[in-house]
Amino acid sequence: MFLPSAVAVVLDRTDRRSLPIQIADHLRADIRSGQAAVGLRLPSSRKLAAELHVARGVVERAYEQLIAEGWLATAQGSGTFVAEAPSPVVTPIVKAAKTTEPALSRVELRPGVPWTPPRATAAWRRAWRDVGVLPPPFKDPDPAGDFELRSALSQLLARARGMSVEPERIVITSGATHGLGLALSALRSPDAVLALEDPGYRSAASAAVASGWSLFDVPVDAHGLRVDILEQSSQNVRGVYVTPSHQYPTGGLLPVSRRNQLIDFARARDVLLFEDDYDSEFRYDVAPLPALAQLAPDRVVYLGTVAKTLGSGIRLGWLVAPAELVERITAHRKSIGDFPSVPLQRALLSLLRDGEWDRAVRTARRRYRERDRSVENALSRFGELRGLGAGMHTTLMLDASVAEAVASEALRRGVEVPTVGESARTHTQPGGLVIGYGRVDAADLEYALEVIGDCLEDHPR
Repeated sequence: MFLPSAVAVVLDRTDRRSLPIQIADHLRADIRSGQAAVGLRLPSSRKLAAELHVARGVVERAYEQLIAEGWLATAQGSGTFVAEAPSPVVTPIVKAAKTTEPALSRVELRPGVPWTPPRATAAWRRAWRDVGVLPPPFKDPDPAGDFELRSALSQLLARARGMSVEPERIVITSGATHGLGLALSALRSPDAVLALEDPGYRSAASAAVASGWSLFDVPVDAHGLRVDILEQSSQNVRGVYVTPSHQYPTGGLLPVSRRNQLIDFARARDVLLFEDDYDSEFRYDVAPLPALAQLAPDRVVYLGTVAKTLGSGIRLGWLVAPAELVERITAHRKSIGDFPSVPLQRALLSLLRDGEWDRAVRTARRRYRERDRSVENALSRFGELRGLGAGMHTTLMLDASVAEAVASEALRRGVEVPTVGESARTHTQPGGLVIGYGRVDAADLEYALEVIGDCLEDHPR
C-alpha cells in the first residue's frame, strides 16, 4: 500500500524552506493528524521523487530526517513505514546528507557567467576610488581608446598569451561582440559572407547580419571548426569567426595542425580570421595553445573581453587588428559617435597596474578546476564530455532529442541547463547539455548534477 492522495505532499518552490524540509514537514503533520497511520508503507524515494519532480536525494534527506526523529522506520527489503509516534521530547539528529539542497529553488547552469573572488570586488571598489579623483572628461575620447590602457593590455597579452602587440594595434571596445561588429562594419562590402561555427555563438551571427554580412554555417567536431568543410565554401567568404580556445558551446580545443590549416585557408583566399579568445584564461591541464593572432597577426582580428573575468555587465573589451584595419575601424567609430567610456577604461587600467586582474584570474582558475572535475566525476558515465580541462563549462554530447527531454525534466525539478541545440542554426545533430559552472557554488552544482544524473538514468541514450 502506498501513501494515499489524502496525505499527498505539495511543494511550494517560492517557499524559503528547502525542499527536503517541506517534504518532512508535510509528512510529519500527516502522521500527527492520523492521516498517515502507524504501519503505513510510504512510496520509495525514487517513486515519490518522480511524483514531485525533484531529485531522489531530496526525498531521501526528508526520510532520513524523519527516521532520525522517530516518525519513520525502515525494514530491510520492506521499505519505509510510519513508526509509533515518538516521545514528546525529541532531540532531532540530522544525518549526513549526500547532497546539500540549493539555497534557491532554481539552479541556473549558464555558461560564461564568472565567479568574482571577494578580493576582486574590493579591488574594483579601489579602482573606482582612483577614477573618482580625476576630473570629468571634457571632450570626446580617442576612438581607439585610452593609450595607457592599450599599453597595459599590450603587456597583458604578452604575458598571458605570448603575443607581441603594439598599443597602436589595440582598440578598446564594449566587448567581444561589439568589437566584431565594429570590424565587420568597417570591412563591409557587397555580398560579403562570414563563415562561423555551427552550433556557435548566436550573438556573433546577429552582429554579422546587423553589419550587412551574409552567413555560412560550418559544422564543428570534437576539436572545433571543421576546416575541411570551410574549404568547400564559396569565394564570397571574406571572414571566418572562430572560438579556438574553447569552442562555444561544445568546448572543443582547436589543435595546432588545424589552426595552421585555417591560417593557410585565410592566406590562400585573402580572408580575415576573427578570433574570439573565449575562455583562454582558464586552462587546467596544459598551457593554452598559441593564439591565431600570434601565428598570423596580419590575418587575424583578435577579440578579448572582461566578461569572463569581471562580468559581462561591465561592457568592456578590446580587439587587436592589422594597422590598416585599425585606422578604418577608428574612422568608422568616430563617424557614428561610438566612443569608449573614459571612467571604465581608467578603472580597468587601475586593476591591471595593481596586478589585481592577474590575481583574480589565478584564484578563479583554482575554483573552476574543482568544478570541472565535479562535472567529470558525475557525468562521464553518461557519454562524451567535451571541454574538460578548460573554461567555465563542459558539454555532455547527446542525441538532440534526448538532450531536450533531459533539460525539460531537469527544469521541472528546479535546474535550468542549456542545450547545444539553443546555439545551433543549421547543424542540429548531435545535441548535448551545456553545464556552466562559473558562478554556481559547490552545493548547488552537486545538487544540479544529481538531478541531471537522475534525468539521464530515465532516458535511453
